Amino acid sequence: MKRGIAVLLSLSVVFAIGYFTASKWAIHHETMMFYDASRGERPVAVDLAVRRDRELQADAGLIKLPVAILNHGNTVKFTEYSFLANLFAARGYMVASIQHDLATDAPLVTKVGELYVGRLPQYHRGVANIRFAIDELKKIQPNADYDHLTMIGHSNGGDISMYFAKLYPDQIKKVVTLDNLRVPFMTDGRFKIISFRSKDPVFKPDPGVVPSDDICKKAGITVVRTSFQHNDMRDTGSDEAKASIEETLDKMLDKDSDLRPVETTKPVMTDAGPVAPFVPVARN
Repeated sequence: MKRGIAVLLSLSVVFAIGYFTASKWAIHHETMMFYDASRGERPVAVDLAVRRDRELQADAGLIKLPVAILNHGNTVKFTEYSFLANLFAARGYMVASIQHDLATDAPLVTKVGELYVGRLPQYHRGVANIRFAIDELKKIQPNADYDHLTMIGHSNGGDISMYFAKLYPDQIKKVVTLDNLRVPFMTDGRFKIISFRSKDPVFKPDPGVVPSDDICKKAGITVVRTSFQHNDMRDTGSDEAKASIEETLDKMLDKDSDLRPVETTKPVMTDAGPVAPFVPVARN
C-alpha cells in the first residue's frame, strides 16, 4: 500500500511540474481600458499578448521585451487579429492590439481628390491612440523596448501603421502591412517593410502606394502577393489564408530575429531541475 501511495504521489509531482511548465510558456492575453484625458476621456482599449516566460523575465528586469503594435481595419475589432498577435507573442514580443474606432466616431468616408482620399483625420486619430497607449503601457511594463517598434496593420490599420512610421521613422524597426491601400510605402530603406497583398476585384491600392519591384529591392521592401481576398486577412478569413500568412511571415521573421517561436498549443515537458522525479520509498 505504501509503495502504491508513493508511486501515485510521484506521478502527481511530475504532472504538476508539466502543468506549470506548460502554463509558463503559454501566451497570456489581457484586455485593458485606458482613458485619454487630453481628448475628453476618450476610451482606448488595448489587448496585450505576451509569452508568460518572457513576461516573467521582463518583470524581473532580466530582459527588455520587443514591442509590436497591431492596428485593425475599418469596422473590424481590435481582437480580430489573434492569429497575428499570437505569432508575434510566440516569438517573445509584447503585442498591443489597439481599438481605434468607437461607435460614436464619424464613419470612414472616401473623398476622391483629397489626400489619402480624405482619411487623414482617421490616421491622426490612430497615431494619437498609439502614442497614448504606449505612454500607458510604459507604466505597466517599463521593461519593454518602446523605441524600436514593429508596426502591424490590416487595410486601414496598415495605413495607420505606415503613416505612424512616416512621422516617427527613428522609432520603427519593422512595418508589416496586410493590404493597406492609401498610404505609400517609405522607400528610403530606414526600416524593413513586409506587405501581404490580396488578389481582390474590389479592394485595390491607390496609384503609388506599392512601389515597383526595382524600388522594393533597393529599399529592402518585401511584397508578398497572395491569392486571397482583402477580408481573408483577419481571424474571420479562411484557415488556408491565415496559415499561409503565418507560415510566410514566420519564415521572414526567422531571418532577422534571435527570438525563437515556442509551441503554445501543446503541453511542454522540460527538465524538472532540482526536483526529484520520484519519491523515495522507505523499506519496511
